[in-house]
Order: sequence, then structure tokens, then C-alpha cells
Amino acid sequence: MKNVQLPEAYIRQMQALLGREEAERFLDSYNDARVYGLRFNPLKCRQPIEDNAAAALKQPFHLEPVPWCKTGYYYDEATRPGKHPYHTAGLYYIQEPSAMSAAELLDAQPGETVLDFAAAPGGKTTQIAGSMNGEGLLIANEIHPARAKILSENVERLGIRNAVVTNAAPHELSRRFPAFFDRIMLDSPCSGEGMFRKDEDAVAEWSEAHVTYCAERSSEILEHAAIMLKPGGVLVYSTCTFNRDENEDTIERFVAKHPSFQVEQIERLWPHQVRGEGHFVARLRKASEVEQLEAADEQPKSKDKRRDKRAAAKSKPLTAEMDLFHSFAEQALPSFALGPGEPLRFGDALYWLPHQTNGSFGAAALDGLKVARPGLHLGDIRKNRLEPAHALALSVQAEDASWMQSYPPDAPELAAYLRGETLPAEDKASGWGLVAVDGLPLGWAKASSGQLKNHLPKGLRRFN
Repeated sequence: MKNVQLPEAYIRQMQALLGREEAERFLDSYNDARVYGLRFNPLKCRQPIEDNAAAALKQPFHLEPVPWCKTGYYYDEATRPGKHPYHTAGLYYIQEPSAMSAAELLDAQPGETVLDFAAAPGGKTTQIAGSMNGEGLLIANEIHPARAKILSENVERLGIRNAVVTNAAPHELSRRFPAFFDRIMLDSPCSGEGMFRKDEDAVAEWSEAHVTYCAERSSEILEHAAIMLKPGGVLVYSTCTFNRDENEDTIERFVAKHPSFQVEQIERLWPHQVRGEGHFVARLRKASEVEQLEAADEQPKSKDKRRDKRAAAKSKPLTAEMDLFHSFAEQALPSFALGPGEPLRFGDALYWLPHQTNGSFGAAALDGLKVARPGLHLGDIRKNRLEPAHALALSVQAEDASWMQSYPPDAPELAAYLRGETLPAEDKASGWGLVAVDGLPLGWAKASSGQLKNHLPKGLRRFN
């Protein structure tokens, strides 16, 4: 950042916000080196983190705890944890440390119905999923198709079973899900002032007009969040920017318009005060309000009955397909159990759509909606057999499988598997099974004639 010229209007803005003396310290922080963070995945490692596979990384990655996130750690950039097999297995998610604060404040609980409204690339989604521990329903939405694909890939890598990834505009969701969610996470699209130190393009794109535009857009999205939150529910609004217009002022305008919402807590992380790029987080709670429920009831529903009928026709029992899955699971995953849900078929692909622990969510709710990932991909139907999906391998525990060949991270066999090569099979291996790193599944292999045929997807194979 030493060679990057900050906009004069931005400097004036920060001086007005912080005062000249503190603004000087804030602006000086742009000369400091960036910090890097990762967050361990509770779906892959048991708490406490010090007692499992994650502990092996503390020394080589120079891990230090992130104070505001119980699963978050700083790491040394030179150690490159994104290249480690544990990353491929979904043991952790690489995330800017300040950004970990928002999902911590949301505090999602197992069994709840939760929306991550603007979810890509998936940092907050995966953190929320860890808090839910596989129980309940998590809908992760991203309006941009390419980013929704990246979000889906991260949901898959971290082994999340109870998430649906949608690709919808805010009004499409609010019309469909009035008073539906227990908690909503809105990491709102913003002017990105907290990105300046790591992204010089963000500096070039900044302007006062863009700040105003982002604040107005955030206010519009909040209106849809208000419709979808249940009475008594929690809404967390966050940005990676510093100006008041997109932060406190946006929240104040929203609460003034919606007196049923009360601000419970506001947190600001400043880069000159903590080790991180900075973040704004506001936690609001919605009171039980008859007027809000009435407003939700007035949302357009003219097509609901037709949609339900079409969905019912699409979501036929799929008995034959599920018989194929159960036959496969009996051999390969004898201890695996699906949670509440229903099967869906898209072409050859068989998915398990998660349901709420207690609720009416099902296939009908998705009919006509763009969905990037309708739950857990179980496998693909191939000539009256099921070929298991990579997502299924990453969603199971070692004890679910009938057999698993596990290797330490530096084993040559593991490197060969990640390149897509065949491995020698151990005596116990027969049919479908898992290849793992220290007990963390990496993908499928099929044992035959003393060899393991590699079923790691070609797009995930490493050639260097």
C-alpha cells in the first residue's frame, strides 16, 4: 500500500469520522503487512480443536487464536495452508480474520432455519453451518451465478449436508419466504474500504457516489430481510467498509422505518486497533409484531397453488433411485444416516433436499427458483446403478465407511491420489471406499483386483 494513493475524499471522510489524530493512526495502518486467517470446520474436527487433527497444524502454520472467533486462527502467509491436503479435505476455511466476527454475532443454533442472504464466496455460510452442526436448514443465496458456483464448491468441500444454495434476487426470496427464518445474515455488498490494503482495484473504484449507491442498495436489501425474518428472530448486518453512511446511518434509517427491530449490539473492528482488515457488524432483533405478520401475509401468492402442484409432480417418490442409493450405502457407508429431507432428481443427479427440523420446507418452496445446489449431492444414476458423488464423500465421517485407506499428509500415496493415480488396495478393501488424510475423507476410490481406481473429480486433481 505504500505506493498506492488513497483518494483525498476518502482521507477527509476518515478524518471527520475518527478525528485527525486517530485518523492518522488508521491511515498509517495501510503501511502494515496484511494478516491472514483460517477457521477450523467443526463438522470435520471435534471440539476442542487442540485435541484433534487440527492441533498438528498449530506449529507448522504458526497458528495464533483470533480473539473474536473461537475456531479462528492467524497463520503465517509463507506456510500456504491452502496447498495442504487438510484444506482439500475441508478441515478449515481460509478467511480474513475480521470477517469472522459477523457469523459469531449471529450465533446460529442447531435446528434453526437460517438464511445467508449474500453468501458468496462462502466464509460466513460455512461458519454458520459449523454452528448449526448439521441440524436445521441453511439457505445460502448469491445473486451472481458465477459466484453462486464458487459458494456451492465451498459448501461441498466443507461437507455441509443441510444447506441449499440459491441464485435469486432479494425480491424473489422475500415473496417466497415471508416470516420464515429464525436468523438472517446479511453481509451486504459495500464500497469495500476494508479491502484497500489487499486489493488496489478497490481503491481505484472508490468514490463518494459509490458509497451513496451502496448505502441505498443495502437499505433495499434490508427491506427484504425484514419481510423474511420471523418475529423474535435475529438479523445481523455487516460490511467490510468504514463510512457511517453504509453502516450506522443505514441501520438507523432501517430501525426508524421498522420500529419492531431493536439494535442489540454494534461492533466495529478497526485495522489500526486489531489484527485484521476491519469490519462493521450490527445485530438486530425483531419483536413479535402483528403488523409485520400481516404485511408478510400480503405478499403476492397468486401462483403458490400452481407452483405447489407442479412441485408435487416433480418431486415424485423416487423410490427406485433411493433404492439404488440405499443399496450402495449398505455396502460402502453402513453407518451413514440421512437427516430430515426428501430426494430430488435433476437429470442423472440425485440430491437429498434438507428439511427444517420442524417446518414445512420442501421441494415446493424451490419450484421456479434458480437453485445452484439443492442440498447434498448423493450421486449420479448410471444404467440402474448409483455412482457416488464427491460431495457425499466429503460429508461423511471415517466411522461411516465400510473401509478407508488413510495416509499422513506427506505420504507419496496421498500425493498420487491427489494427482488422480491408481493406488494399491489394502486387503480389507472391496468395492467403493474412501481415501483420506489422517482420517479426513478426500474422495472415493473403487477396489478391484488389488487396485484402487481413483474417483477424485478431474477438476480437483493436482499436477504440481
